[in-house]
Amino acid sequence: MILRSILYQIAFYVNFALWVIVCTPFVWLPRKWLLVPFLAWARSTRWILRVVAGVRLEVRGDPGPYDGPLLVAAKHQSMFETVALLPLFADPAFILKKELNAIPVWGWWQRRMRMIPVDRSKGAKALKEMARTAKAEALSGRQILIFPEGTRRAPGDVPDYKPGAAILYQQMGVPCLPVALNSGLYWPRRSIRRYPGTIIVEILDPIEPGLPPRDFMKILQERIEAASDRLLAEAAESDTPPPLPETAKRRLREIESERV
Repeated sequence: MILRSILYQIAFYVNFALWVIVCTPFVWLPRKWLLVPFLAWARSTRWILRVVAGVRLEVRGDPGPYDGPLLVAAKHQSMFETVALLPLFADPAFILKKELNAIPVWGWWQRRMRMIPVDRSKGAKALKEMARTAKAEALSGRQILIFPEGTRRAPGDVPDYKPGAAILYQQMGVPCLPVALNSGLYWPRRSIRRYPGTIIVEILDPIEPGLPPRDFMKILQERIEAASDRLLAEAAESDTPPPLPETAKRRLREIESERV
């Protein structure tokens, strides 16, 4: 298993380097044209993950591709969703930390694709800038993707939703699409290991615009966490369960006690 994980890491970076070499001469083309190779890179990365590491993707619910103004709020457990979610949308724009723009070449492409950086050192000012930029991108027909917890969380960990999603929801005035997943079981954060199995991404019912921010956040968290708990339990009870982190084991115990 560790050999396949190492081979995947090598294949991932080789594939990334090849796409950069091939696409860089075309970087001055219109952004919509650049979106084609950008999404093709994401699909090729998923294909390598399946072939080399034995990790498949299953999308439940309406798989899209979604078009038009939309706010997407997804659970964040690994780097996987930053790649896997891209092809589900016609013109996606991720909310991401500004530090990623400093990565050589990759940061250049992120800026060309008009991803939305957030300088977290600016506090409330950064949130206002993020909301203003996201609203402008949505008005142009793009889908804005945010991880409401702000960073990767281990499967089953205590949820920690930040106010950014509510600010976007209030300012953008478009439906919000919640997304649950179980990627952290097969692509653990801060680890090179990749465990064979099926990562499930579940597209949940949209939340229509117009709710008070507090009500929106309550519904968003309840929907994402309930679905993520269900996917965690499903993976643990499968014929070939992945190794469970302590956070997942604890959450499963809590789920079982809640049923009693």
